[in-house]
Amino acid sequence: MTTQNNSVSNEVKGNLTFDDKVIQKIIGHAIENVKGLLDVDGGFISNIKNKLVNSDDVTDGIDVEVGKEQVAVDLKIIMEFGYNARNVYDELKKFVAKDINDTTNLDLVELNVEVADIQTKREYEQNSTTVQDKLSDVGSSIREGAKDSTESMSPDKRVE
Repeated sequence: MTTQNNSVSNEVKGNLTFDDKVIQKIIGHAIENVKGLLDVDGGFISNIKNKLVNSDDVTDGIDVEVGKEQVAVDLKIIMEFGYNARNVYDELKKFVAKDINDTTNLDLVELNVEVADIQTKREYEQNSTTVQDKLSDVGSSIREGAKDSTESMSPDKRVE
C-alpha cells in the first residue's frame, strides 16, 4: 500500500501597505530627540495653524513617498543656532532609518532636508507662543485678579 501526501499549500496571499500618515508619524516621533533640531517647518498654513492653537500633529512638515519596500522623505527644518547642519542631518538619517525599518521593515532610501530657518532656543520659544497660550494666560490673570479683589473685600463691603 502506498501513501500519498496530498497536502494543499495553505499559503495566504496579500499585501501589507502603509498609509503616508503612518510613516510621517513614525518619522515625527523618531526625530523628537535629535540634538540641534528645534522643529519641522510645515509651511505657511501649518505655521498659521500652530500659531493659533496648540497642536501635537507630528506630521506637519514631513513629506513622504512610500513604496512596497522603500521610503523617501523630505523635511524642512528649523535648526538650533550653534549646531552643525551636517551633524544634525546625519542624526536625522540615523534615527529616521532605524525607526522606519524597526516598525515597518521598509528601507529609507532618500532623505532630503532643507534648513528653512536657524534660531536660538530662546528665539524659537518666544516665536512658539500661540494665540491660545496668550488667551489662556490672560484668562488666568483675569480670574486671579477677580479672586484677589473679591478676597480683599471685607464682608460688610461685598455687594450681594
